[in-house]
Amino acid sequence: MGDAVGQMLASAVGIAISPVPLIAIVLMLATPRGRANGLAFTVGWVLSLAAVVTVVVLAGSGADASGGDDGPATWTLWLKLGLGLLFLLMGAKQWKDRPREGQDAELPGWMKAIDTFPPGKAAGLAVALAVANPKNLVLAVGGAVSIAGSDASAGGKAVAGALMVLIGSLCTLAPLGVYLLGGAKSAEVLAGWKAWMARHNAAIMTTLLVVLGAKYVGDALTGLAR
Repeated sequence: MGDAVGQMLASAVGIAISPVPLIAIVLMLATPRGRANGLAFTVGWVLSLAAVVTVVVLAGSGADASGGDDGPATWTLWLKLGLGLLFLLMGAKQWKDRPREGQDAELPGWMKAIDTFPPGKAAGLAVALAVANPKNLVLAVGGAVSIAGSDASAGGKAVAGALMVLIGSLCTLAPLGVYLLGGAKSAEVLAGWKAWMARHNAAIMTTLLVVLGAKYVGDALTGLAR
């Protein structure tokens, strides 16, 4: 199980520090429907991320992604190579599109309309950000493929998958926890988080994507060279 957890950890942390879902839920929590929308968003995020991870781990395990004693199956190495190159391309694009000095990062139009969302739409937004957002989807698939390609038992893979979902959901669970338990200071804390993540979004995601891309490409090339 340790191998499975170690393989997915970088991807799970990458999802957890993704600024977009964190900013979205902080904006929701500041609305009159904050509690209901925050809970709906968090449930939608956790369930959709769990669905992606479960499907990929089951599909990969069924296709013998672990490859036995010789290490991960060759097809998983080629997939990781492709994902690694994709991470590097996304990192380059993230850096290219970053706000220049003196410019503020502009919020997407849907973020400006969050205060009008009912709980159902909040949950739908969470599903879209977890499954339809290219960066989060590629991170989730990459981590799940790593779990499927590990030599862990079925139970170990299940635990690793559950941990991946838990870690990857911290971007929604942590703000919701602060809102529900933080009392009067929760609004100030969440506003600080939102401002910091929005300001440093480009640097965070560029660094993350480049590091993950280098890791995936390196792991894949090492495995393919054996």
